[in-house]
Amino acid sequence: MCLFSFILSCKNDGSKNTDDTSKKDKIIRKDKVPEVIIPAGGEDDVDVSHIETLTQETLESYLKKYEKNNPETIVKVKTRFGDFTIQLFAQERLHRLNFIRLAKLGYYDDTFFHRIDSGFVVQGGNSDKPSTQKLRAKVGDYFVPNEYSPFHKNKYGYVGMAKPPSQKVSNSSSAFEFYIVMDKNGAPHLNEKFTVFGRVIEGMEVLEEMQKVEIDASEWPLRNIQMKVEVLE
Repeated sequence: MCLFSFILSCKNDGSKNTDDTSKKDKIIRKDKVPEVIIPAGGEDDVDVSHIETLTQETLESYLKKYEKNNPETIVKVKTRFGDFTIQLFAQERLHRLNFIRLAKLGYYDDTFFHRIDSGFVVQGGNSDKPSTQKLRAKVGDYFVPNEYSPFHKNKYGYVGMAKPPSQKVSNSSSAFEFYIVMDKNGAPHLNEKFTVFGRVIEGMEVLEEMQKVEIDASEWPLRNIQMKVEVLE
């Protein structure tokens, strides 16, 4: 679980680190949720032969070519709590294309919603499975350049990319991990530092339910929340 290092470092007041959040205030879900059948994945011998490895130097030129045949902006995310739909913004071009590529490669289907910070964010795109790390290594070691727009801010239900601590100056994004703002007042202190590249257009009630799971001290759900991402149009 310590493998995920991509973070959103502070709450709305800008002063409290998420690690300091009192876990006694978390709601523990007691009732059962209907299951959605999703492949578990996690095998060490996961097939990565179809994936072209990108670098920081090749990222933008590759995505520019990729854009010609991959115009989609709508994706559906399936979980055991139900489904929700995300609209990806065209303006944050590199982030949209990177997300669509990973979804089509099946990367996200091997990952979890690995961080639940109720009332702040739900974060996904990583797991503690060896197969996920193998997929990451094959996809490539790169960051997505910051594309923050004042027209797309960290509002309730909006989707952004997390970033590693090493990118505090450039504010470049993780290639893999995304978050959804769950604070109904938004998270304006994240603006400019994180690129917002989409919004949930259907199924926020699913994410509201997801917030109620029991978590450990690192905000990782005690029962993993697998996802499957389907590109619609």
